[in-house]
Amino acid sequence: MSELMKPLLSVRDLSVAFHQGGRESLAVDRVSFDIGRGEIVALVGESGSGKSVSAASILKLLPYPSASHPSGQILFDGRDLMTASEPELRAVRGNDITMIFQEPMTSLNPLHTIERQISEILALHQGLEGDGARARVLELLHQVGIREPEKRLTAFPHELSGGQRQRVMIAMALANRPKLLIADEPTTALDVTVQAQILELLGRLKTEHGMSMLFITHDLGIVRKFADRVCVMTKGEIVEAGAVEEIFERPQHPYTKKLLASEPRGEPPLLDETKPIVMQGEDIRVWFPIKAGFLRRTVDHVKAVDGVDLTLRAGQTLGVVGESGSGKTTLGLALSRLISSKGRISFIGKDIHGFSYSEMRPLRDRLQIVFQDPFGSLSPRMSVGEIIAEGLKVHEKQLSADERDARVAWALEEVGLDPATRWRYPHEFSGGQRQRIAIARAMVLKPRFVMLDEPTSALDMTVQAQVVDLLRDLQAKHDLAYLFISHDLKVVKALANELIVMRGGKVVEKGPAADVFAAPKADYTRALMAAAFNLEAVEAGGIRQ
Repeated sequence: MSELMKPLLSVRDLSVAFHQGGRESLAVDRVSFDIGRGEIVALVGESGSGKSVSAASILKLLPYPSASHPSGQILFDGRDLMTASEPELRAVRGNDITMIFQEPMTSLNPLHTIERQISEILALHQGLEGDGARARVLELLHQVGIREPEKRLTAFPHELSGGQRQRVMIAMALANRPKLLIADEPTTALDVTVQAQILELLGRLKTEHGMSMLFITHDLGIVRKFADRVCVMTKGEIVEAGAVEEIFERPQHPYTKKLLASEPRGEPPLLDETKPIVMQGEDIRVWFPIKAGFLRRTVDHVKAVDGVDLTLRAGQTLGVVGESGSGKTTLGLALSRLISSKGRISFIGKDIHGFSYSEMRPLRDRLQIVFQDPFGSLSPRMSVGEIIAEGLKVHEKQLSADERDARVAWALEEVGLDPATRWRYPHEFSGGQRQRIAIARAMVLKPRFVMLDEPTSALDMTVQAQVVDLLRDLQAKHDLAYLFISHDLKVVKALANELIVMRGGKVVEKGPAADVFAAPKADYTRALMAAAFNLEAVEAGGIRQ
């Protein structure tokens, strides 16, 4: 076999075990796959399937010695990285093989400028410093689509958007022209338009440089458009592998079929204008002052929400979509009276726009919120029962301990969890179960209105579909009004019957969700739809970094 025909990377019978407290658990069990030269191979599966552990093993980035390899070979360009010394591995890391991680904000050093972080790689592997390094940094930033890169050299990570930070991570990964790029969920935390741009960028760079890629994701829509071959993982094993078209058209394994069927489905409730109005807003504005000068005078405003009107009825879902920074969450917080705003807000027939914190308190039980990150919103020091019962202690003080416990058990049953789990703590549950607990915390108070702020974005596809079904069932059962905030249009399409599209604090399009999805009128809405459903290059509506 010629050198060009040999795979660039060949993983053979790789196993990964973790040792803790005298016990050994097998995270990856005899996994094998190849990556050809210039080929994109996707590793797909739910959280905990072993995807990232397998990828980290290639560069031996696991927490050794608590991690070990009971079996396996990792052959890269003919060399076995499993038996390579640490100096040999350092020569490969960041040079021949580079890695992009899921969350660029935690991967970039918050204390160093963008120029310093990219230059460090050039100095370490190429000995490039001074003007030569700066020229190469500018070339890389331009290559990954950063506008006016000269102005970004002195920027810190927090001064960039999520898409820009991910582009910087890609620039760092490409600095030494690697042969293999490992991308670990590089688009999960990004808006659909930015996601499409990043995928377009990676595809173009792969073509230009002949680079191979291992792409780790749980999003099958991305895999279908982006990868050449796919390996499906579950419980530490690859259960099916092959060409993307073959796997998607003729899946063989039950788990693969389950993944392909996991996209949120079903229809939102029909719009019923006879239902009572639960929440109404007129000309809602949230402006944050920009202060300058010695006396800190207000010189301008950031118009986070600027003149939004909406009506939400019982049993209905109003979807609010748009990119990060469009004002979606700020609008939800204003309606919930968690931040001050201008304009008129009416909740169950009461004008609440001028209500103080104490005036709002009697209404809080009927106005609940479910947040994006269930792990961050649940106290790690409280049991599930204590977390769910907390609101009852505030709003229904007349209940006895037994009555509270019965309500907690009822709420857990409502969201499909065993009431016996109420004595356990959040870290003992999966991501999907934690989100069900967060929903139970809201449901236990029997609300009329629930603000759902990106409640599925941190979840795997199969769990997303389950949570969508749960929310739809609860809405039908209790006639709930949902304000559903998301950048995931596939989930919104399955839940919302009315839609608001926001950009820069303003509404660019609104109306019945079915009409907006079928025939969007605004260029920006069309760009969002193209990014969400086609994953094609996004030019319409002027969406660019």
